[in-house]
Amino acid sequence: MLTGLSWLALEVKDLDAAREFYTDLLELPVRTDRETGAAASDPKPDSESNAELAVTAGDTSLILRRPESVPRGGLHTHYAFSIPAAEYDDWWTRLTDAGYELEEAQFGPATSLYLYDPDGNCVELGQQDVAGPGIDGIFEVVLEVESLDRARSFYTALGFETADTGENRTRVRLDGPVALELWEPHLGIANARGGVHVDLGFETETPLAELEAVADRVRQVDRKTDDEVVVRDPDGHVVTFVSP
Repeated sequence: MLTGLSWLALEVKDLDAAREFYTDLLELPVRTDRETGAAASDPKPDSESNAELAVTAGDTSLILRRPESVPRGGLHTHYAFSIPAAEYDDWWTRLTDAGYELEEAQFGPATSLYLYDPDGNCVELGQQDVAGPGIDGIFEVVLEVESLDRARSFYTALGFETADTGENRTRVRLDGPVALELWEPHLGIANARGGVHVDLGFETETPLAELEAVADRVRQVDRKTDDEVVVRDPDGHVVTFVSP
């Protein structure tokens, strides 16, 4: 059983611009530079010599990665950060004052705002039942898929459950340790697109059992140990099962 989203990786062209957006504007703390092992307390790394930076959103790492190796990280990925409901107006003011054009959508009693990061990822800040202060996790990731039926079969074998389907067959929403939206190619709210070659890490006590559950559905197995299994899903997204 998958117990949590360990990381989401995004491909970025300019780590300095990404750092400014995610650490200065969104106030996400730096966890590590995963290439050199530099601690978050170390001086700001040189973006030309460090290919990857990890920041923290609740219990999940958001990895910002230049395209110098594989897995590359997601392109034009739409994903959602959790914010306390009471902070929504403050975030709206903060982001508009910084010059960002925002869009807004209502989902029952909750409201979300949307903006774009420097690399064209559609970033959602949505009201959730979280303590905060500030961003307190990632609650949704959108993957572009070729076949909804094939992709849904893969993720439901891992324990995700269908929560909602689009009326015209462009999307399926799955609930699990994070909500996954599977999209056939189309534009969503704020002209968002589903991510391609997205890199996701899921925590589980049983990585090898997760592989067994989807062994007949994976595109390939990149790595297999007792503590970590790395596979490609049917659409080429990199999915890692890792012990907590």
